[in-house]
Amino acid sequence: MNAHCGRIIGSIRREALDHVLIVNEAHARQVLAAYQRHYNAHRPRQARQQLPTDAKERPDATVHDLNARRVLRTRILGGVISEYRYIA
Repeated sequence: MNAHCGRIIGSIRREALDHVLIVNEAHARQVLAAYQRHYNAHRPRQARQQLPTDAKERPDATVHDLNARRVLRTRILGGVISEYRYIA
């Protein structure tokens, strides 16, 4: 259990807390809640062939017309983390 806790704490520290100056407990809770939403819903998983948890299937890798599929960038924690999605 210690290894699992160490892994998630390290991920939180490296990916979020090292880049954000926390000013109080309420701010810390807000930052951790935003990271939790990103981690549980969008972050790629090795067990799913690098698909995020919320993805249904792997997007088509062969795109011939680059204007046909547009990408939307969502900034999490003021741009510390970026999430990318295809726009319909």
